[in-house]
Amino acid sequence: LKPFWLKYLVIVSRLVGSHWICSRKVCAAAIASGMAAIAIEGLAFSEEKKKYIVDVLDPVLEEMVMELLMETPGDTTHYMIQWLRKRHGGPIKAPMGMRELNVKLKNELAGMTEFVAGAVSAAKDGKPKVAEEDSEEDEDDDVIDEPIPPPVKSRGPRASVSAEAYGAWNKAKAFTPPKYPKSEEQIEKLRKILCNSFLFSNLDDKDMDVVLMAMVDKTFSAGSRIITEGDDGNHLYVIEEGSPVCKKMIDGENKTVKTCTPGDVFGELALLYNNPRAATVEAVDTCKCWELDRETFSHIVKEAATKRAEQNEGFLKKVSLFATMDKYERSQVCDALKVLRFNQGDFVVKQGEEGNTFYIVEDGELAAIKDIPGEGQKTVMQYKSGDYFGELALLKNQPRAASVQVTSNKSKILSLDRKSFVKMLGPLEDILKRKSDEYK
Repeated sequence: LKPFWLKYLVIVSRLVGSHWICSRKVCAAAIASGMAAIAIEGLAFSEEKKKYIVDVLDPVLEEMVMELLMETPGDTTHYMIQWLRKRHGGPIKAPMGMRELNVKLKNELAGMTEFVAGAVSAAKDGKPKVAEEDSEEDEDDDVIDEPIPPPVKSRGPRASVSAEAYGAWNKAKAFTPPKYPKSEEQIEKLRKILCNSFLFSNLDDKDMDVVLMAMVDKTFSAGSRIITEGDDGNHLYVIEEGSPVCKKMIDGENKTVKTCTPGDVFGELALLYNNPRAATVEAVDTCKCWELDRETFSHIVKEAATKRAEQNEGFLKKVSLFATMDKYERSQVCDALKVLRFNQGDFVVKQGEEGNTFYIVEDGELAAIKDIPGEGQKTVMQYKSGDYFGELALLKNQPRAASVQVTSNKSKILSLDRKSFVKMLGPLEDILKRKSDEYK
């Protein structure tokens, strides 16, 4: 590139001295442009790039160098930045940080989720929802009866059932879940496993029964590959027996990143996000799994999980503790919450026992009862919807300071385990500690 910069030496030579007039500036620019054209011919660039240098890059550089030599600023870098910003015609936005980008993407995803939910609802009703027109004149406009099918796109993330557009050209099909016979013992054993899984723990009894009957048992011998990284995913698996390993291609090598245990779920990411398999799972011993198909997952589990997440987020907005959190942070908490149900008289926690869970009252009423030496049992707190408890044992790593009992007919409580509590509510520790003083 050295010959290319000869043109700027010409500019310098024209700027030397105390007199600088417009005619000299034009002359210098003309000579410099001629020399640049000659110098560029000797560069090892394609003709297209040479043309770009002469037509696009060169005029800007020439103008900026002239300005620099005329002004001779002390801080050349700052001067060039300001000059380019001025030439650009406005302020240049700073690149978005990861946190801001995450929030932006999360908000966009929430908007798309609402749109998809509306489309699915319209499809279930058997007719599309049409937005109200702004005027009677608009209502009289001709309406196309048949929507134009969307264009075929190149292969990317697989479209989910809930993301499909339905119309006259693409009819929504009635969903009939498969049923595989099982013994009562198998059903109860599988139910217990699913109730401890995040994906299935929030299903109501009816949906849980559908999922239980739709699952089919699969046995894989040692060395068998259950799923393969990069493949399309049509099933997820719940491990009943065995310890398969999860492998991922890293730096050209297939490395083990996790060893699964009974009760673990794998293969769900491809179904949740409609992407190819993120990893390979292989059996290292005899592995017994329960397999669930994509269609049942999308109609029952995914829809229920999405609905529940929206309900949880709407509820958390009303809880004072989470008022300072943004939408993305609340959604992270929502994903980790589990629903617990209690009847009148049930104890959620008992005084003196180890505490590993944080609780938020969604519905119902409860009382904190403390056994005080010399005074007996005494009610020290009352809880209603939006209140929370259990943070004291987690913050101070102490046994439960009081028992909490349900006083209403029923109560629904959201719970957060210790690991999630520390990770997600760490920034709120000061608020939680102030709240804990109310127990004294």
